[in-house]
Amino acid sequence: MEQFHPVPPNGKYPFLSAIVSPEDLKKHTIHDLQKIADECRSYLIDVVAENGGHFGSSLGVVEMSVAMHYVYNSPHDKIIWDVGHQAYIHKILTGRKELMHTNRKFNGLAGFPKISESAHDAFGTGHASTSISAAAGIAAAKKLSGSNDKVIAVIGDGSMTGGMAFEAMNHLGDIKSDVLVVLNDNQMAISPSTGGLKNYLVNITLNKTYNKARKFIWDSLSLLNNDLGETAKNAVRKIEDGIKAALTPGAFFEALGFRYFGPIDGHNTEQLVKAFREMQELPHPKLLHIITTKGKGFKPAEDDQSKWHASSGGFDITTGKSLKKSGIAQPPKYQDIFGAALAELADSDHRITGITAAMSSGTSLDIFQKAHPERFYDVGIAEQHAVTFAAGMAANGYKPFCAIYSTFLQRAYDQLIHDVALQKLPVVFAIDRAGLVGEDGPTHHGSFDLSFLRPIPGMVIMAPKDGQELRDMLYTASKYQNGPAAIRYPRGLSSEITLRPGFREIEIGKGKIVREGSSVAILAIGTMVERALEASLLLEENGIDALVANMRFLKPLDTALLDDIAETHTDIVVLEENSIIGGLNSAVNDYLRSKRRTNNVLSIGLPDAFVTHGSMNDLYRLLELDAENISRKISAFHQCMVTEKNDSTQSTMRTERLA
Repeated sequence: MEQFHPVPPNGKYPFLSAIVSPEDLKKHTIHDLQKIADECRSYLIDVVAENGGHFGSSLGVVEMSVAMHYVYNSPHDKIIWDVGHQAYIHKILTGRKELMHTNRKFNGLAGFPKISESAHDAFGTGHASTSISAAAGIAAAKKLSGSNDKVIAVIGDGSMTGGMAFEAMNHLGDIKSDVLVVLNDNQMAISPSTGGLKNYLVNITLNKTYNKARKFIWDSLSLLNNDLGETAKNAVRKIEDGIKAALTPGAFFEALGFRYFGPIDGHNTEQLVKAFREMQELPHPKLLHIITTKGKGFKPAEDDQSKWHASSGGFDITTGKSLKKSGIAQPPKYQDIFGAALAELADSDHRITGITAAMSSGTSLDIFQKAHPERFYDVGIAEQHAVTFAAGMAANGYKPFCAIYSTFLQRAYDQLIHDVALQKLPVVFAIDRAGLVGEDGPTHHGSFDLSFLRPIPGMVIMAPKDGQELRDMLYTASKYQNGPAAIRYPRGLSSEITLRPGFREIEIGKGKIVREGSSVAILAIGTMVERALEASLLLEENGIDALVANMRFLKPLDTALLDDIAETHTDIVVLEENSIIGGLNSAVNDYLRSKRRTNNVLSIGLPDAFVTHGSMNDLYRLLELDAENISRKISAFHQCMVTEKNDSTQSTMRTERLA
């Protein structure tokens, strides 16, 4: 595995080179901050251009990050970053700039805030809309302990569409904790933000009457820092409240118990510093609305904000053009196969609709959106609502396909059970990013979906071995009307350069033998079918003839196929890219036990642990899920079973001779 050493910024970063912690930042005058911000932005572009990582969000919060660390005292004051895509500048300013080249690499920095990585990471994040809840809990703990440290939650307008954010704000308004919510408004999540909140925020920013009065309000509020008596302070507050009440720009937030301030320019360091200093003096919930540009300072990222949300690296820092050689033609991504197939199916089936939770490009439902805009729904970062919304459509004759990442579907588990499965509604769950996802790490690995879906009564669960099978499973699911169905598929490229036209229906609950063999049987599902075939070739070199079965369905399990294999193969290997607890391994073992079968079973899957971040190859080797390690494990298992059988046979023969 790669070992990393600190790499300090080069000589073109004179200010940044001297900043090891936020305390070093505070040694500068306020007039130096824009120069420091400019260096941070340039350094970030250099690092991501070479190594990859989340990009546009961090470029948009450069000035905000510098100003926040200039005013607040991290790690005593707690800064919580929602999701964490935008926390790279925070990492650079808090002692990690010399390790930024290791970001998202195995044994390197995590791509998101992580408590165990730095004291400055107040709360681990990776999923949206959690920051305000965490901030409320931290503030409550600080109040109980008598601490006066400040608590700040930085949340984007995309994350603010999640219901959890409003639940937290509603609670904060009730308990009146000293929490600052910084609303980073760039009108983007990964894809453009949608919904009523977006329109509301836009209306605030475009309200000319309010913006003219805002300067007066802000200047009035600044007087509170002067030596005024209580009567004068109260007068200023009444003026402020009166104008706010008349113009109602932040009435929604005010109604939740927050003092609303803004909107202000998120790329003006001096104004940001002034604003944060004002916020320090207000001991109650407040929301500071900051307008930023995602991708700020890198024109390609400003022009195409969805594309530059993240980068795999290897691009020119001026033009953004890729420096990587194109090479041979690449197979299509699974997500693109899904988006194109669903659009094609919808051409001839008016019942089909597409639903996403702020991930139209991430799931490739944007392909469906272009083909059938009237049947496409982006509900914002609201997975719970997405699932019940789909249930409502299904209850009225439509066939909704709800496309959600595996780890994000975890957030809607109750809705899956109560609103969909209990009512036997034919909602199809297209579960993207199932299995390992590489550099995004444990917050995004789809390790548990087979396990949490399997106990749900009436749920059909399938996993394709390749892109062609994904198309056929989508077609199969579109025809299935007896209840919900889930199709889980991985991130990344399929194995086929070209796909055959048309669709073929797959019999529900039927697997398929893809390689005959007599020595040992490998039962695999999804991505592991290809890995099992690779391992079988290595086993053949060692004289082990392995059967490989593509199980295709976790539920209903193909028990007829399993019975046939159990009759002809003493040694069975179960292989899945899911937690070894609760998925295919558990299903096979449960069934064999129920039939009182005594086959020898080797279980291979993801461990009972959270898997770190790193390249897919690094993670497969670490977890021994690469073909070489799988074949080694199977070979050792089979040889052990053969030895035990021989020993048992010899023991029986000795006993018979003695008798």
